[in-house]
Amino acid sequence: MSLFNYQSQKQHSSKHHKKRLTKDQVRLLEISFGSNKKLEPERKLQLARDLGIPPRQIAIWYQNKRARWKTQSLELDHSALQLRLEAATAEKKQLEKEVERLREELEKAHKVLVSLRQFSNPPPPMDVSSLSSCCDERGSSSLHDQDHVMSCSWVDNNNEALQLEDLYACLMGANCSTTCA
Repeated sequence: MSLFNYQSQKQHSSKHHKKRLTKDQVRLLEISFGSNKKLEPERKLQLARDLGIPPRQIAIWYQNKRARWKTQSLELDHSALQLRLEAATAEKKQLEKEVERLREELEKAHKVLVSLRQFSNPPPPMDVSSLSSCCDERGSSSLHDQDHVMSCSWVDNNNEALQLEDLYACLMGANCSTTCA
């Protein structure tokens, strides 16, 4: 082995014999890191004196700790975002179900309107504010009670049949409390 290889091997091996930190030293560094993530030069020298280790080792420990801390912060942020995404996805699915339910309800209302239209000749346009008996006592259309929809009197105050659009507006609850008597 050449003299050059021996010396470089000796220098290389001496770098690997760094003094490991004790539990007390790590605890003190953790406390210091908890109060300030950045290491000021004065604080580094004071910690080196208090712990009896080189300032460079403290600086390296702080760099490593900061890197681990940032990684942990990113992981926590990712977890929080993942939870928000899952909640938003669940809400989206619920809204899609609600939209589908409302579409089905709209289709039922449309069928009722078509069947009602078959029983009457189309009357001339009329004022929607004169509707009677198209809403329940709560002021909302009664789409959920099929018997009520079929037995509801779909005439205005002059006993004239409603226009399809007016009846549809009433069934869909378009300002039903003010348009339905």
